[in-house]
Amino acid sequence: MDFNPSAKTLDYRQRLIAFMREHIEPIEAHYHKENRRLNADGDWRTWQVPPIVTELKAKARAAGLWNLFLPDNELGAGLSTLEYAPLAEVMGHSLLAPEIFNCNAPDTGNMEVLYHFGSAGQQQQWLTPLLRGEIRSVFCMTEPDVASSDATNMQARIVADGDDVVISGRKWWSTGLGHPQAKFAIVMGLTDPEAEKHRRHSMVLVPLDTPGVTIERMLPAFGEYDAPYGHGEVLFDNVRVPASNVIGQLGDGFKIAQGRLGPGRIHHCMRALGAAERALQLFVQRGQDRIAFGRPLLQLGGNMERLADMRIAIDQARLLTFYAAWKIDQVGAMKALAEISAIKVAAPNALQMVVDEAIQIFGGAGMSHDVPLTALFAMARALRIADGPDQVHRATIAKVELAKYRER
Repeated sequence: MDFNPSAKTLDYRQRLIAFMREHIEPIEAHYHKENRRLNADGDWRTWQVPPIVTELKAKARAAGLWNLFLPDNELGAGLSTLEYAPLAEVMGHSLLAPEIFNCNAPDTGNMEVLYHFGSAGQQQQWLTPLLRGEIRSVFCMTEPDVASSDATNMQARIVADGDDVVISGRKWWSTGLGHPQAKFAIVMGLTDPEAEKHRRHSMVLVPLDTPGVTIERMLPAFGEYDAPYGHGEVLFDNVRVPASNVIGQLGDGFKIAQGRLGPGRIHHCMRALGAAERALQLFVQRGQDRIAFGRPLLQLGGNMERLADMRIAIDQARLLTFYAAWKIDQVGAMKALAEISAIKVAAPNALQMVVDEAIQIFGGAGMSHDVPLTALFAMARALRIADGPDQVHRATIAKVELAKYRER
């Protein structure tokens, strides 16, 4: 088990850092200000992408810093899950960076689904423009009327009807649904309620302009709409698409989901740890520069001990994530369920703890838009739900652990 970065990872990491310092960090504050100006409310129909994004994406692609997550030497960087993990952490330092390098969710997960499970026609129609950064996509899984922490509860239907499938149901918290370039969604729903538990569901590609698709609203998280991406609620009212839009076969939904969510959770966790490193950096800078009672804040109120705890939490979570990435590469996501669940508890909680301490040391400024801490806190808190609540992940870990004793 070797977590030393490969030569390819080191090269990409150095180039990413250099690109971000030259092109992203100097304009990031301006981008967020411009984004708030262009997208001031929850009316997603008028949302716009600040022009600087298109300019930076073109520069990133020209620099060869594009689709770094994809394990394909021609379409991506050809990196393993473990090799990509440090790059995701670098991008996590910035709320903007993953978009610039075409490594942002939910597109990365959807591209992986189409790359591994999509037909040639699906890849040509949807994967190719995603890889080029020409369109955006959505993943529709969570539903408002059931406990979506148990994915087998899904009620939205995907039913075969001749040469078509018909989709009916309601989804929400569908990330990216408000983006002006969002063109299609991968929808997961119930096909056969009588089948074996993990053969009941399917995934299907649904163009968002298909009759019967109604985007009803964007949902604010902590009062923010996350424009120009958004997290939306969408109704599928007897939406009819060709059966050729089914990914794999009817009933393959859970198999595909596990393949999608394994590497994707590594990406989320490492970006979270990059965000934690940025919050820690802000904590230290504020603690050294701000004086109270004649001393730097860092020397007051137990802040040195808090700094040590923050470093421990980040490093522990990073090593745990590296281990999960290594295991995915060695035996596949299905045999690394406990490790994946562990990082989904550890990394967002580490980020939340670090950001909370950083907000505290900034005082009122920490709750403003002057620093990115409220956005990072919202990211941390949302991650503890978005990829499955902590309780579900802990239950998975406990189940795997107990199985070891039954095998003796």
